[in-house]
Amino acid sequence: MDACHFQHQKHKKRLTQDQVRLLETSFDHGKKLEPERKLQLARELGVPPRQVAIWYQNKRARWKTQNLELDYNVIRVRLEHALIEKRRLERDVIRLQGELEKAHEMLHALNYANPNPPPIVSTVFSSTSCDEGGSTLENNEELQFEKLYESLMGADGSNLV
Repeated sequence: MDACHFQHQKHKKRLTQDQVRLLETSFDHGKKLEPERKLQLARELGVPPRQVAIWYQNKRARWKTQNLELDYNVIRVRLEHALIEKRRLERDVIRLQGELEKAHEMLHALNYANPNPPPIVSTVFSSTSCDEGGSTLENNEELQFEKLYESLMGADGSNLV
């Protein structure tokens, strides 16, 4: 180590807690250090302007790292919640597929037992539903399926099967 470098280290003093507090307060008001602000802080603290600039540079680097860590943690928590929701939805899909399969089996059994069932009249669908492009036969099958589903699920939505 050369003598000049050793002398430079000898003259560089560590900042006191009060000095750091003042720098922290200044940093909280602005992350960038304007030249006139640097000179003002250096005078108030009794340190070279270069030391103030280096402190700001180091503080900004630590601040960016902390923000990245915070952002990462927020994203990680959101991902965990999304995965929990995905698993819940997958369970719902499996449950609903089972209900649909049971309804199809019951509808098939009913159609097999009575191949020509009488048309079911519903207040939910009027005869104008044929105007939407569906045939009367398709609408009757839809009505039968809805009635079957209602009977399986119960009027209050509770599952009877």
